[in-house]
Amino acid sequence: MLQRPADGQRKPGWLKVKLPKGTGLQKFARVRQTLQENGLHTICEEGRCPNIHECWSGGTATFLAMGDVCTRGCRFCNVKTAAKGIALDEKEPEKIARAVKDWGLKCVVITSVDRDDLPDQGSEHFAKIIRAVKCESPETIVEVLIPDFRADTECLKRIAEAKPDVISHNVEVVKRLQFKVRDARASYENSLAVLENVKKLDSKIFTKSSLMVGLGETFEAVCEAMDGLRRRSVDFLTIGQYLQPTPMQIAVQEFVPPERFEEWRKVGEEKGFLYVASGPFVRSSYKAGELFIESVVKGRGAVG
Repeated sequence: MLQRPADGQRKPGWLKVKLPKGTGLQKFARVRQTLQENGLHTICEEGRCPNIHECWSGGTATFLAMGDVCTRGCRFCNVKTAAKGIALDEKEPEKIARAVKDWGLKCVVITSVDRDDLPDQGSEHFAKIIRAVKCESPETIVEVLIPDFRADTECLKRIAEAKPDVISHNVEVVKRLQFKVRDARASYENSLAVLENVKKLDSKIFTKSSLMVGLGETFEAVCEAMDGLRRRSVDFLTIGQYLQPTPMQIAVQEFVPPERFEEWRKVGEEKGFLYVASGPFVRSSYKAGELFIESVVKGRGAVG
């Protein structure tokens, strides 16, 4: 049974977040200190992710490259927006690579703000970060969650040639809700084209996308979105509950119960995704190491 939120209504029990204690709290503090000392940003903080305590206490974080100001203004996102982003930090690739090595990460996720204000939309800087991490930590699995780069194939080529293990790009919501939720410059067609073109550029790179639910979509619409992603040979899918970061963002329409997420997981696996993570707290970069090292990426490396 779906629960529809009302003003001032508390979240259902399955959406309660547990805070870290003891050693976990110490690891959380260490991650925060490292980020602050290096002037690095994470989508965990900027996006007010509900998993921040769990992930940081486990010693991992999703790096947010190219600053904390995005040139787009999606209605679900808490990241600051402006017509022009901040100046690129030329030492950022080195800083991120050093943090990954210091933490001994087996898998790292790197994402970025949109940089429509830059001639190459920041794609070369993004590629430099990938190469730096690969150089410092060659055994680390690198997943990048990229913008749509306005579906510019040259930008995608720069990313693919840097050889990340996984390239993610999120369609975010079902097709009917695109214009209601995303920036007007984003489009469902561009997002699908990005995922399709990655495979054309390098079929060995795994692709991944993510859907938020709880914004008024139907069960069937989510299944239709899965079909569209599978037609582009997308390998991995995550589905999670949208939670309103602040009153400034679009409101939640419904709290989806765990059993519905489980239904979507089964449907997705039947449709051929290699891995489907579906649950209230699942996010695009949630528990990346578990999703990839223990499943398909490590398996391919063992037999490749």
